[in-house]
Amino acid sequence: MKPKVFITRQIPDNGIRLIQKYYEVEVWKDKKEIPRKVLLEKVKDVDALVTLLSEKVDEELLERAPKLRIIAQYAVGYDNIDIEEATKRGIYVTNTPDVLTEATADLAFALLLATARRLVEADAFVRSGEWKRKGIAWHPLMFLGHDIYGKTIGIIGFGRIGQAIARRAKGFGMKILYYSRTRKEEAEKELDAKFVDLETLLKESDFVSLHVPLTKETYHLIGKRELRLMKSTAILVNTARGKVIDTKALIKALKEGWIAGAGLDVFEEEPYYNEELFSLDNVVLAPHIGSATYGAREGMAELVAKNLIAFAKGEIPPTLVNKEVVKIRKPGFE
Repeated sequence: MKPKVFITRQIPDNGIRLIQKYYEVEVWKDKKEIPRKVLLEKVKDVDALVTLLSEKVDEELLERAPKLRIIAQYAVGYDNIDIEEATKRGIYVTNTPDVLTEATADLAFALLLATARRLVEADAFVRSGEWKRKGIAWHPLMFLGHDIYGKTIGIIGFGRIGQAIARRAKGFGMKILYYSRTRKEEAEKELDAKFVDLETLLKESDFVSLHVPLTKETYHLIGKRELRLMKSTAILVNTARGKVIDTKALIKALKEGWIAGAGLDVFEEEPYYNEELFSLDNVVLAPHIGSATYGAREGMAELVAKNLIAFAKGEIPPTLVNKEVVKIRKPGFE
């Protein structure tokens, strides 16, 4: 008899087909996230669980899931999962790094470009008919934005995605500064990047791009003090986690001209609406679509499947997060 896996949202079919070879699969097919009550009921008799960032996997949920042996997260981040509690219970936790690196870096750089060159404002100006009504075909002062080529970019977090951003910045002839918990000397040489402290990065950068996980240390990493340190012409881009930025401070900064603009793909709560923030012209917004390409999402589904299949075979999953769990329980359902 195959072990049971519950998948909390419809993922690409390539992953489902692979998983079905080894598991009895049930998928929550509603586009909206699964209600907490329903999820707590579903986990009662499952052996495996595929989760998204929207599902809170805490002690309460794990207590309701006595048979649960593996949680395969369909995301790179896993701040929604109580890793310590899962490990105590011998539950393996995996994620999907690497496969979405380039897609997320593309989106971050797209936000940088769109914000700097005021593309969303310009699109609305044309689309609404305002351009035609004004009757000005071209003007030397119309929609002036900020130069990108040859400017300085500050990258906060220099892991896979941070380094992918640096590769793109290098193509734009940018000076690259980075701040990270650990210095990456090999990457520095390859990308001609300079390791600096956070304060220096904020003061000297024309563009600041965030690529850190959400932890106690990174919660509101960018607040009033940090925004005040930035240039008045600087642009802030966030494709990491919404809670890395203090939104109230950011709104004040954008309104009062502490910084020139922001490009945001993530928010403190999701889905999100903030009339004060969303009414501002100097911010470009996206609904958490950093990895939203066919290739990246299918790659994530395949990696989820590979993790589940390896575990079912009694092998250590390729992207195991809590490696110490191996000492507590061997992989597999026996």
